[in-house]
Amino acid sequence: MARIPYADIEAEATRDLVDRMAAERGSVLHLYRMLLHSPPVAEGWLGFLTAIRQQSGLDDRTRELVIMRVAALNQAAYEADQHRPIALAAGLTEAQLSQILQLDPVSLFAPQDRTVIALTDAMTRDVRIADALMSRVREYFDERGVIELVATIGAYNMVSRFLVALDVQSSDRPGAAC
Repeated sequence: MARIPYADIEAEATRDLVDRMAAERGSVLHLYRMLLHSPPVAEGWLGFLTAIRQQSGLDDRTRELVIMRVAALNQAAYEADQHRPIALAAGLTEAQLSQILQLDPVSLFAPQDRTVIALTDAMTRDVRIADALMSRVREYFDERGVIELVATIGAYNMVSRFLVALDVQSSDRPGAAC
């Protein structure tokens, strides 16, 4: 159960933002129900993550590979639960999603995927990126691609750390008391 109650999505003060979230996301996810405690943060978050997920040139499969790896590394179950069906629809297999939880998940992945996983691991665990790794990344991505890949890894580290800190779970009932 989340550490603080979810915000009331019926509140008049956030009605326009809630309507926009529902329109852009299909529903108001637990993540956004928590963020709504601070409408300015929720607004900025929505804009930033919409750019990452829907306006970036990064292909869906690579984006979802990053998200699932970040969720695994940061033990963000809610993030993994939300993105598992999206990752499957984007072309990752059940076997790959199972392997992404491994310490060194490489056997089912092509060289570009292994490079993306290595970059995700380095940014998530160590923050700093070795020059040799960035050179490998540059073999697969142009400047825009590098920016969008790095931004996606950073963004989903932000998401997962927010979720884990507040213990947001898929099984939470947003109207229930903590």
